[in-house]
Amino acid sequence: MTEDSQRNFRSVYYEKVGFRGVEEKKSLEILLKDDRLDIEKLCTFSQRFPLPSMYRALVWKVLLGILPPHHESHAQVMMYRKEQYCDVLHALKVVRFVSDATPQVEVYLRMYQLESGKLPRSPSFPLEPEDEVFLAIAKAVEEMVEDSVDCYWIIRCFVNQLNNKYRESLPQLPKAFEQYLNLEDSRLLSHLKTCSALSRLPYDLWFKRCFAGCLPESSLQRVWDKVVSGSCKILVFIAVEILLTFKIKVMALNSAEKITKFLENIPQDSSDAIVSKAIDLWHKHCGTPVHSA
Repeated sequence: MTEDSQRNFRSVYYEKVGFRGVEEKKSLEILLKDDRLDIEKLCTFSQRFPLPSMYRALVWKVLLGILPPHHESHAQVMMYRKEQYCDVLHALKVVRFVSDATPQVEVYLRMYQLESGKLPRSPSFPLEPEDEVFLAIAKAVEEMVEDSVDCYWIIRCFVNQLNNKYRESLPQLPKAFEQYLNLEDSRLLSHLKTCSALSRLPYDLWFKRCFAGCLPESSLQRVWDKVVSGSCKILVFIAVEILLTFKIKVMALNSAEKITKFLENIPQDSSDAIVSKAIDLWHKHCGTPVHSA
């Protein structure tokens, strides 16, 4: 048996006995042992496989630029990150923008606003739509990451990635959604058009908040593995798969308002299966990333 066929045999065996991902975890551990982490290979791995939960925060921090590729610098860089976190938090407390009673996600928002020069003149000013997006993402990350310093930096850099790297791509996603839904189920798309629902779907929830507040964190982090590592297009396929999964329900609804209301509050028990099928759909239409030499 060749080395490749042995590996394939083992992968199939592991999957059958419930150890799916054993080989992938070993591959990631090898990548993480490099003195200088290979960002491109880490991105490719994250695109192809779900990250093991024990390594997710580390990989995200490296891919988001919170940590440098060099291992020996990690402790010192995180010390600087913690000092900056404490300085910003202290400044907000001095000007009485936050207190010990302020909810943690709101603290993160005020820190982000201060650092980006967007702190309003008073905490009582109404929140902007972009602030609501930030809070939704912050609430989701808070469920995934225990350490408050890690949590803030991941939120901050994830939001910056959406606002900078994906600034031009995100507005194109509703059109891509329509295109791929048409390929997968043209009848379902026609129904949405007939009900005038296509323009009223929860695109902000799907594409601006990246499904924060829509999918439970256990499913959401598998989606965000792909977003963090370079693909916002995965969001399109999550939306398409939600429609395909709940096709019977959606086809039975005859108004845009009812369809949108349902899609904003989908049942949580199907979310893991939705994400798995959506990732398969994404690979089907966009190909599977491979390691570059």
